[in-house]
Amino acid sequence: MNNNAMEKIETVSVDELRSVQLQRMKKTLQHAYQNSPVYKKKFDDAGVHPDDFKSLEDLAKFPFTTKQDLRDNYPFGMFAVPQEQIVRVHASSGTTGQPTVVGYTQNDINVWSDVVARSLRAAGLSSKDIIQVSYGYGLFTGGLGAHYGVERLGATVIPMSGGQTERQAQLIHDFKPTALMVTPSYCLNIIEALEKKFGTAKNCSIKTGVFGAEPWSNEMRKEIEERLGIDALDIYGLSEVMGPGVAMECLESKDGPTIWEDHFYPEIIHPETGEVLADGELGELVFTTITKEGMPVIRYRTRDLTRLLPGTARTMRRMDKIVGRSDDMMIIRGVNVFPSQIEEQILQIQQLIPNYQIHICKHGHMDTLHIRTEMRKDSSDIMAHQLATQLKGQIKTMVGISVSVEVLPEGSLPRSEGKAQRVFDIRKSA
Repeated sequence: MNNNAMEKIETVSVDELRSVQLQRMKKTLQHAYQNSPVYKKKFDDAGVHPDDFKSLEDLAKFPFTTKQDLRDNYPFGMFAVPQEQIVRVHASSGTTGQPTVVGYTQNDINVWSDVVARSLRAAGLSSKDIIQVSYGYGLFTGGLGAHYGVERLGATVIPMSGGQTERQAQLIHDFKPTALMVTPSYCLNIIEALEKKFGTAKNCSIKTGVFGAEPWSNEMRKEIEERLGIDALDIYGLSEVMGPGVAMECLESKDGPTIWEDHFYPEIIHPETGEVLADGELGELVFTTITKEGMPVIRYRTRDLTRLLPGTARTMRRMDKIVGRSDDMMIIRGVNVFPSQIEEQILQIQQLIPNYQIHICKHGHMDTLHIRTEMRKDSSDIMAHQLATQLKGQIKTMVGISVSVEVLPEGSLPRSEGKAQRVFDIRKSA
């Protein structure tokens, strides 16, 4: 196969794609029902059987899967094949309780490598590229998921992993990678290290950045593209569904990630009622895996809030930028606030650096937000006060709530080496 050619499925007609999805979904529902005690019980309790699935719309009859299901069946209770067929396990970080564990058969690993390679081709990359993978390796799906995809593409992989920021910058200078795979927040740290060491990050060898594992705003994309002189593209995935490579933004359109719908079937639901919404409506993204053997997931609630859009560069539908998560939404004095909305305002102010923390505090009986962010090195203390006032005003206008803002000198806040923790709820400790 020509490593740079699109696969046929990426451009078939919508009808052909739906027919592939229907066949694969039927097989998946049967496989889950027959081989996973968890799904057999879930389907039986909901009064549905795989035979009730005759059209894609019938999926709405089947029950949702949540993170809690994975936690309740920790560690291997969700697997749908005998243990000896599982060749690898990954687990989420489990910052909010029991980690969620996923298992892969050899075929699952092959499919995963294929969709990541397809994602990298969509980013304009080929076997001629050298790709530095700066996602964490280990139980987190980012590092190894990206790694095997780069190898499947036939490109050269630099398995750097996260951390050691100075060394990341040095290797970029020495090994001349043409692409970087990393979280957007950690990319900013690498940019800082390059600027510190070489005066600028702009003229390094990197042409393309493939960023995932956390939501990021268009303003942050602009900042990264300008400071690094690259095309910054969005890759989407989550360990419960597969890992990185569930969806990928195409270089030619840069209009949101295309979902690889021949493997992952998307729905958008109303977060409260669970009702399926039409394409174009904002709601919670739900995925059903339709080729996964080791641990199929049926109607998995991602908690990511977005909308489904028609395909552009490919037949498959796209997902819009994630506006937040139905579980990291902060409700402050009756107003729904997402960290991404705050980030957007910070990034509109030239002198501020997109490294920030949001503290949820109690002021008397009222919940309030305290924003801590940093200003660039060449800013003065007088400026800090002006910038704080400006940011406060913008947040009030755009988000609709009053917040307190603290602007600190560059380097004051901790730097993340993977997914950045942005929100700190200090109400409990107060």
